[in-house]
Amino acid sequence: MQVPPVPDFEAFVVARSRSLLRAAYLLTGNRADAEDLVQSALAKVAPRWARVVAAGDPEPYVRTVLYREHVSMWRRHRSPEVPLEEGTPRPSAPSHEDAVSTALALAVALAQLPRRQRAVVVLRFYEDLSESAAAQLLGCSAGTVRSQTAKALAHLRATKPGLLEGVRS
Repeated sequence: MQVPPVPDFEAFVVARSRSLLRAAYLLTGNRADAEDLVQSALAKVAPRWARVVAAGDPEPYVRTVLYREHVSMWRRHRSPEVPLEEGTPRPSAPSHEDAVSTALALAVALAQLPRRQRAVVVLRFYEDLSESAAAQLLGCSAGTVRSQTAKALAHLRATKPGLLEGVRS
């Protein structure tokens, strides 16, 4: 059974897809996967749109679906992460302004994190959510968010010294 779309859904997608895509890119590390993630999340929300809108602001609900879908994809596609061997050329940051260089270095560093750690870093520091809000979004405990955040920051500090100046665990 196909549910006819509520007109506000299209307006929401037009207005918010850029922001959702930006968050998805930070989670996945590449544009194609980010687009797939946003599309998958919106496809899950579309049939329930009337109920989502009736409950209030739809953005938190859509973001929850986005982050949970990301974690679900990680659970479904658990493949061992293989670190690059020494001497393997890595993408180099273009010699633009410092802000661009830092943003690129951060994107590469985030891409090296496991999905769950990447999700908590994006939620805590990009989306500026509390531990409890991030835990609720991911469907785990606040302790898990704390431990995953600590592990992610330790990894980022070890692999990219100076990148996280001023960031506390």
